[in-house]
Amino acid sequence: MHFSLDVLRARKGDCLILHFGTADDPHLMLIDGGPAKVYKPHLAPRIAQIHRSRELEPNDPLPIDVVMVSHIDDDHIRGILELTADQLGNSPDLRLKVASLWHNSFDDLLTTAPEELLSGFGPASFEAGTARRPDFDSIEPDEESDEEEVHQTVDVLAGISQGRQLRDDREVLQRRSPARRQWKLNHKFDGELILATEDTDAVMLDGGLKMTVAGPMQPELLALQEAHDKWLREQKQGKKSPEAMLAAFVDKSVPNLSSIVVLAEMGGKCMLLTGDARGDKVLEGLELARLLAPGKTRHVNLLKVPHHGSSNNLEQVFFERLPADHYVFSGDGEHGNPERETLEMLLKARGVDAEYTIHLTYPIDEIDIERQADWEKEQAKEKARKKKNPATKKPVRENWSPEKHSLGALFQSNPKFGKKVVIVDPGKPHLINLLDPIKL
Repeated sequence: MHFSLDVLRARKGDCLILHFGTADDPHLMLIDGGPAKVYKPHLAPRIAQIHRSRELEPNDPLPIDVVMVSHIDDDHIRGILELTADQLGNSPDLRLKVASLWHNSFDDLLTTAPEELLSGFGPASFEAGTARRPDFDSIEPDEESDEEEVHQTVDVLAGISQGRQLRDDREVLQRRSPARRQWKLNHKFDGELILATEDTDAVMLDGGLKMTVAGPMQPELLALQEAHDKWLREQKQGKKSPEAMLAAFVDKSVPNLSSIVVLAEMGGKCMLLTGDARGDKVLEGLELARLLAPGKTRHVNLLKVPHHGSSNNLEQVFFERLPADHYVFSGDGEHGNPERETLEMLLKARGVDAEYTIHLTYPIDEIDIERQADWEKEQAKEKARKKKNPATKKPVRENWSPEKHSLGALFQSNPKFGKKVVIVDPGKPHLINLLDPIKL
């Protein structure tokens, strides 16, 4: 019996493949596709490699049970859009038979038309990678948010059009499939949104995989809808610049609440897949779905650390209540992730004597180079804002210190902790096998 997570390098994003079933009846679930420059060099070749390992006929498609987009952030959805583009173009190099797409469009979560969400900015204002986006660097975070939350909210808004494109691609692919039996939207959820409620039931997939949804939570989304409606009313008055309107929309809950969180179980083992959800919301969702008793702990065999190890999303209690055998940190240092503070939380929560493994998708020194560059860029912004407005309460961060701020120094000063780290090698599959090993 197989139950393995295949971790791919995905720059600042996520890209995972879940293998389950048996050698005679193998199954796959693709979870997120990373940002630009992930699909072609990493994801597509890996899928092709799996296709070859199945000894299928060259023209036979590779069956995939579920393609899941945890949320519409560009660093999760872009690679999936590149995959659907290949499928729409009937790419001879990547033949797939996808049973279902699990995806919550953000405007569906908020029951808001996409033109309303983007009203005032123009449809291209938030397109990822364009030069027409508002001057986000001019936005000064309030006392309750910071630079990373601004960027995360922008990325989610940028993904609105991408989410609509994915929905459109799926509809075309389903129409093309025999009897419309492929690319079914949110199959097993009656075509509805994927949400955690008090009545959440587990979903059973062919191959024996049990999936229970722990986020996003329906009660939280209702509150988010109220906040968004207020923002939309203010936006329609047309009295604010795009930057000011965006600043009003920045809220810790906006991007975090949109992530699908699932507990995958098979053969007595489990994986907690968290997208970019906030740690406290993950705990709340697990309690809501009756997967975690209030105030208690639950061991998981594998934990995909939320939001690439951002300390904004986590507190030490998260690691204390969810001890794991494997911790997956997907991030290359952009936006500072994975952050040293998060790894310090893990160290304090678990110590060095417990047996667990930390999986990083890039070498530590490469991550630290990107983290330092991000640190110094944000420091320059903070200095400029302080000069412009000396009364601001937002402090200017200290100068980067390798000893105080780098991951390398943390692991060097705690050698037992450092020995727990393994790095994803781009030249070969990085499989975390919870049951019988997969040889691919």
